[in-house]
Amino acid sequence: MRLNNKTQLFRIITLLIIVTIIGCKEASTNEQGDEKVDKIVSANSDHPKLILTKAGVESIRKQLGNIPIFDNTLKAVQEEIDAEIALGIDTPIPKDYSGGYTHVRHKRNMIVLQKAGVLYQILNDEKYAKYVKDMLMQYEAMYKTLPVHPKTRSYARGKLFWQCLNDSNWLVYVSQAYDCIYNYLTEEERNKLETNLFKPFADFISVDNPQFYQRVHNHSTWGNAAVGMIGLVMNDEELIDRALYGIKGAEMDKTAKDDDGGFINKDGKAGFLANIEEPFSPDGYYNEGPYYQRYAMYPFLVFAEGLHNVKPELKIFEYKEGVLLKSINALLNLSDADGEFFPLNDGQKGMSYYNDALVTAVDISYHFGAQDPGLLSIAEKQNKVLLDDSGLAVALGIKNGKAKPFAKKSINLSDGPDGKQGGVGILRNEDIELVFKYAAQGSSHGHYDKLSYSLYENGEEIIQDYGLARFVNIEQKGGGNYLKENKTWAKQTIAHNTVTQNETSHYNGDFEIGSKHNPELNYFSTENESVQVVSAKEANAYPGTEMLRTMAIIKDEDLEKPYVLDIMKLVSNKANQYDFPYYFLGQVLNSNFEYKIPSTLKPLGDKNGYQHLYVEGSAKANKDNTKFSWLNKGKFYTLTAVTNTNDEILFTRIGANDPAFNLRREAAIMLRRKNTKNTLFVSTIEAHGSYSPVSESAVNSNSSIKELKVILDTDQYTAIEITNVKGNTKLFITINKNASKETKHTLKINDKDYDWSGSYYFK
Repeated sequence: MRLNNKTQLFRIITLLIIVTIIGCKEASTNEQGDEKVDKIVSANSDHPKLILTKAGVESIRKQLGNIPIFDNTLKAVQEEIDAEIALGIDTPIPKDYSGGYTHVRHKRNMIVLQKAGVLYQILNDEKYAKYVKDMLMQYEAMYKTLPVHPKTRSYARGKLFWQCLNDSNWLVYVSQAYDCIYNYLTEEERNKLETNLFKPFADFISVDNPQFYQRVHNHSTWGNAAVGMIGLVMNDEELIDRALYGIKGAEMDKTAKDDDGGFINKDGKAGFLANIEEPFSPDGYYNEGPYYQRYAMYPFLVFAEGLHNVKPELKIFEYKEGVLLKSINALLNLSDADGEFFPLNDGQKGMSYYNDALVTAVDISYHFGAQDPGLLSIAEKQNKVLLDDSGLAVALGIKNGKAKPFAKKSINLSDGPDGKQGGVGILRNEDIELVFKYAAQGSSHGHYDKLSYSLYENGEEIIQDYGLARFVNIEQKGGGNYLKENKTWAKQTIAHNTVTQNETSHYNGDFEIGSKHNPELNYFSTENESVQVVSAKEANAYPGTEMLRTMAIIKDEDLEKPYVLDIMKLVSNKANQYDFPYYFLGQVLNSNFEYKIPSTLKPLGDKNGYQHLYVEGSAKANKDNTKFSWLNKGKFYTLTAVTNTNDEILFTRIGANDPAFNLRREAAIMLRRKNTKNTLFVSTIEAHGSYSPVSESAVNSNSSIKELKVILDTDQYTAIEITNVKGNTKLFITINKNASKETKHTLKINDKDYDWSGSYYFK
């Protein structure tokens, strides 16, 4: 039916009136709601905000093609992720330990997700967002019905992985990916992921596993960061609060141990802030040692960066006087000339600042710290940066020519939350580095090695610390986890370059006892570049025995290279057997004593690490000085030790009672002194000369130290005379107690007066 013109006009006018009325009504009723609408829009559009930021993405896009190290990193990541996308998505049902396929695949997935999210933001290419979404949806479908991991070894089993630690790793990375594609997803998709995956995941690793989450340990740091970072992305204040301060009101077993011997914090301290407060000393030393500091720095720093970006009012980088940023400088100083971390406590040799966690540490430290140009030189060596705001800052700094060498000097790093639980002293003189450990127990990853040391020349080990007994992520070796030999050998005192009394480890190898005590610094002196000294004492490793060790690197104009002087003073209330090993690396050259080789190899003992040492040779010291030389990687080394005719000399080799060949077959020379109360072990170690297999020439292959002699030893002073082959004699006097730098001393030795101020005398 056709309508006439008047009818049509009437209907149009009526419709306009209705629309106007409705519009006015909506306008009036929504005046108060405008703020809410704006907040919703803002909340949905303020991503990324966690590590990448909106402003940072804009800056990066403007600089692309003009920042070489960033551009190259971006290109490499894009090629890597494009290859992964071409392979398709695989989220297998978990079943393996570390090193197995499902473990490696889920670990790979978390890294790929994080990188793909970043590529979506920087390149604005939807294929990366879709890839992240599709994989997350597969995890969402899996996680709803996923049981606890079938492997039962861990004290806190995960779901995707055999332990909650790795589940936490996953969520730390994946929270960054979720942040990057947040706005790409619909509200319905976000609700689905948060309800079925992220919130249950965060609850599982925290409230469902308080024995993992509610303590001070690198494991818990990962858990705290995981819960907090996904909380920041989801704007979930409950999760953020739980991350910062721990679980509230949870009933927990105060004696629950983990598989490494750790404990839920008995003082109730937990959460991210407690994990900053307790393990770090004011100098930035992390009590578990540099290997685990490297591992923990990633969650520490990325969560801190997220907090800085989302909750700047917390001033997280200023917490505990800025210790997080200080710790990066400390960690870099705990590496040798090649950037490899000293293997203090449980530490895998070869771990270095080329690890991705240290790329994160260097970039964040530069961006949020004082923009130290020395960090840029390390970033140049790493040859990659983070694809975020901090990586851009580093890339621009390098491009603008601001990089300067990172200068490593002698440094003393205190241990303990207040800096009063011992420490680590590093002496550096030319190419020689001495690492002296007088630190506290080091949590569950600590070793029983008070007053031990290791020695390096230009990044090569001279006297080694064994490190840990583990083949990380190699499935064929114990599922890639700690081997039993870590406890039976690597942690034991005899595995280290320090004194073992009566074939018993320090603190009787007891974690609880060890955690109550620590050595104390006597003095640390590096003002004189030619004579650098560290001295510390330990009075609790063996009841009734006090150990005082003083170590110096001395540059003498008569010698080719700086040498080490080592003075270990033992005072006891009873007679003991003391074993004093030197774990040298290289080929034996010669000695000034005759030794016997057994026809059958037998272990040195039956427990406390002795069961893992074969005796390959034995001798009686027949001179006042015992000398032993070896060759390692084209360089010569000589040990000169003060001995007496009752001393035994043992050649040992690691490997006894090790049918699975889990231990490295490395050697030591050991001094054994029996039935002795008070004594001194005094020695020097010289680095000298070189050998070229090309020219087949040996240069300066002999020791330059002729004689080492103790000329005084009292409660207050110990004096050592060092005579070289030229006949020149130097005297080193160390102060054994009350070694103030300001104190004046007057001492008569052999009718000669010595006057000086300070902790030691050398002339």
